[in-house]
Amino acid sequence: QVQLVESGGGLVQAGGSLRLSCAASGRTFSTYSVGWFRQAPEKQREMVAAISTSSYTNYADSVKGRFTISRDNAKNTAYLQMNSLKPDDTAVYYCAAGRWADIVVPGSLASYWGQGTQVTVSS
Repeated sequence: QVQLVESGGGLVQAGGSLRLSCAASGRTFSTYSVGWFRQAPEKQREMVAAISTSSYTNYADSVKGRFTISRDNAKNTAYLQMNSLKPDDTAVYYCAAGRWADIVVPGSLASYWGQGTQVTVSS
């Protein structure tokens, strides 16, 4: 069992930066792949970035070059560094943990989810 808690969301102007954190409970965090997802009002949830147990990464085209996912297994924490933010990045951001294949599959079948953190980018 893994419990995930996101933090770091907030209100930022376009062009600004935020760093989201996903703190995990339990001693098995390093054995899970981690994904960051977002859902804007009236839009489907989409995967933003994912990182495997060996730190292989995958990004949505819309955030490549602007967002960076990372993990610190010693701290049981994953991060999403978001730079050059745009109003279209406004959404609730969730982290999820599970098998790589479950994280990246469309619709995601990740086993564990956090409660989400709001990111609002003003123009």
